[in-house]
Amino acid sequence: MPRIQEVYFLLLPDTLLLDIAGPADALLFANRYQDEVRFEMRFISPQQSINSSVGLRLGPMQALPAELDADAILVLPGLIGGNEVYALPDAQVAISWLAQHFRPSHRLVCICSGALMAARAGLLSGHKATTHHNHCLDLSSIDSSIKVEENRIFVEDGRICTSAGVTAGIDLALHLINELAGPLAASAVARNLVVYMRRSGNDPQLSPWLKYRNHLHPAVHKMQDAMVKNPAHPWNLTELANIACSSSRHATRVFKLHTEVSIQAYLTSLRLSLASKFLANTDWSIERIAESSGFGSARQFRRIWNMHFPAPPSASQFR
Repeated sequence: MPRIQEVYFLLLPDTLLLDIAGPADALLFANRYQDEVRFEMRFISPQQSINSSVGLRLGPMQALPAELDADAILVLPGLIGGNEVYALPDAQVAISWLAQHFRPSHRLVCICSGALMAARAGLLSGHKATTHHNHCLDLSSIDSSIKVEENRIFVEDGRICTSAGVTAGIDLALHLINELAGPLAASAVARNLVVYMRRSGNDPQLSPWLKYRNHLHPAVHKMQDAMVKNPAHPWNLTELANIACSSSRHATRVFKLHTEVSIQAYLTSLRLSLASKFLANTDWSIERIAESSGFGSARQFRRIWNMHFPAPPSASQFR
């Protein structure tokens, strides 16, 4: 049975439609591509229905709940307008509700100017955050303790996530899917939405589980999916070409053309990443780590590791 993850979208009149639809569709597709987590979306509001930014009537809405699940995700989409719209009656009701019901165990996701509402509720105090570039000064003026970071796609500070304007909400949703449902699901959702997997500047370098996936070639994705699912398997070119329903020569060519890396280099990056996890989270010997990561021997593992990292695995930062 999948774990249920409740996601609440708090909607007000004139909410930007793409701020809702982009992340919501990403979560919807995430439910199709994996069985570990099921995202259950709730659309809540002080009103029974609202007009979105484009005039489309949305409803019926659920009332603001008396309590949220302990691990709930709360999404605050942006509104048309600036700081002044959060002084309106419905916004004030929502801000008061946020201040009373948001808990440290919850995850807050602010899209575009939704960060202004969170700031007015006191939820961003002392945190790093971003918002649409037109509203960065507004965010600073609400609470001077907020460390506003401009020119960022999104910023994650603990369980507080904020994004830049409009389409950046999709990038943030993909990041959350990657964290909660895994990189394979996030990559599949990105392909379905025909968007790139991007990361913000404060995140680690893009991991090999997501890297080289910003293309649309289905046969190459099939080969990558197979290697990601089992990087320790002794893959050979003929086996991968069969998965792609292609000749070995053609599979090699199209893989390099669309990923800009060879099949062997891609597989090696996955195995090194897997080995890094074993180094960090187990007390296994180098020999066992090498075998479990798909390397032919501890000697081969050390040789390849030393080609990519300055310190040997036995003395690496992961130990």
